[in-house]
Amino acid sequence: MKAIVYQEYGSPDVVRHADVDRPAPAAGEVLVGVRAAALNHADLLTLRGTPLLLRLAFGVRRPKATVLGRAVAGTVAEIGPDVKELQVGDEVFGEAAQRGFAEYVAIPAKRLARKPEQVTFEQAATLPVAGITALQALRLGAARPGTTVLVNGASGGVGTFTVQLAKALGAEVTGVCSTRNAELVRSLGADHVIDYTREDFTRDTRRFDVLIDMVGNHPISALRRLLAPGGIYIASNSAGGPVLGPIPRLLATVAQTPFVRQRLRVLTSRSTAEDLWTLAGFVADGKVTPVIERTYPLSETADALRLLEREHARGKIVLLA
Repeated sequence: MKAIVYQEYGSPDVVRHADVDRPAPAAGEVLVGVRAAALNHADLLTLRGTPLLLRLAFGVRRPKATVLGRAVAGTVAEIGPDVKELQVGDEVFGEAAQRGFAEYVAIPAKRLARKPEQVTFEQAATLPVAGITALQALRLGAARPGTTVLVNGASGGVGTFTVQLAKALGAEVTGVCSTRNAELVRSLGADHVIDYTREDFTRDTRRFDVLIDMVGNHPISALRRLLAPGGIYIASNSAGGPVLGPIPRLLATVAQTPFVRQRLRVLTSRSTAEDLWTLAGFVADGKVTPVIERTYPLSETADALRLLEREHARGKIVLLA
């Protein structure tokens, strides 16, 4: 089969569209014929091997797993031993432990959900990482009708889901994004949009019940000033340094929690079949529409990675296998 492989850490220039052995599903796994796979920021980090601390898990000098990709949607092609919940021909989506940018991938059945007929493969592929992160961030923030939510990074892959899901839950939403993405964020249902190229949103006089930070580009102290008493700050991402990445900021977030009135939380999202099905339901009902900026054939994954690295993508970039 064809897959996107890399033998060394580096830029998108090191990936190749190559022939590899087709995997066989182990006990509890199914083999999925991939129809679509979504790019995520984590794919770039894995490709570059940054922050360096991650190489302790992924391979110190070179990657242990040589196929990129996590979020996929496709059709069950083969069933491994002990799998009872899925059958050959089922249309499914879920998160692979890498190896998703390929024509076939073996995935534990418990990490997959059936794709509703109303949801396309391209849409379904955007849900296992970005959609899950947004859903679980809002759940951690206890978003509900009347809650005021600020989303820093509202036009990105996770942010576009967060804005729509927050509105679907009945919250009042303020999105922070650049000028070129302001209309997009409004079209997703945001009640207010702050253009960070024109104003410093941390100086806003409003106070929010929930602040979901997808960017991590402002001091936590400045973001805390935006929170209502008892408000919740959720750190979902931060670039950080080349060695430790976001870890110092995330540790600082946790360390401050006992000493401040607001609740400071670090999101650790985990994909489950139940949450995948919940997300697919929002899409099938028309309450959420995945924003897909562009699609590429699997053979042009390097170009897709370059676009993701070069620009702040509007929503998601999807590969078609």
